[in-house]
Amino acid sequence: MATIKLHAFVMSAPAQRVFATLYEKDLPFELIPVDIRSGENKKQPYLSLNPFGQIPALEDGDLKLFESRAITRYLSHAYADRGTQLIFEDSKKMAVMASWVEAEAHQFDPAALKLAWELVFKPMFGQQTDHAAVEEIEAKLENVLEIYEARLAESKYLGGDSFSLADLHHCPLIQYLMGSPAKRLFESRPRVSAWCADILDRPAWLKVVALKTSH
Repeated sequence: MATIKLHAFVMSAPAQRVFATLYEKDLPFELIPVDIRSGENKKQPYLSLNPFGQIPALEDGDLKLFESRAITRYLSHAYADRGTQLIFEDSKKMAVMASWVEAEAHQFDPAALKLAWELVFKPMFGQQTDHAAVEEIEAKLENVLEIYEARLAESKYLGGDSFSLADLHHCPLIQYLMGSPAKRLFESRPRVSAWCADILDRPAWLKVVALKTSH
């Protein structure tokens, strides 16, 4: 098997989705750091891998991919015989899982990312948090988490009874928000809280946390 190359910045939430998938699938890979501080991602040769200049990009042999969720899907399908099964063979189960994958991308991520920016990254960069914005964003995220709480009364994980991409894709932003005042939004909902504890304690995700710490 040719060495998989992942061009990434380790603090990037989208990159962390891919790291987690690679670890879940037990796939060896080469990390090629991209210095976003100097704008390396907005220049060639990186733009030949991701024309939008965003993180991450993956090379697997002659295949070049960008967009983290497309990459995780590819790895899950192409290496279905390795590591954790992150997708389902049954078409109905796959369709249900796909619905929750889309929910993460279009319902959870927009609010969670904005909240992480205000509560985690702005303070990190010495910027002032917009508390009015935080209040508005939290209300949107709470609506999503209420739906998650109801869903998790029906199955152990969002996509079904086993861990899948629908859960994995949430890990990066949940990890960041759990280190912020927004932690209470998750912990105040028993099923969501238990689900978060479960997915953030997976060995593959703990490897991602260790990778971040080492950089």
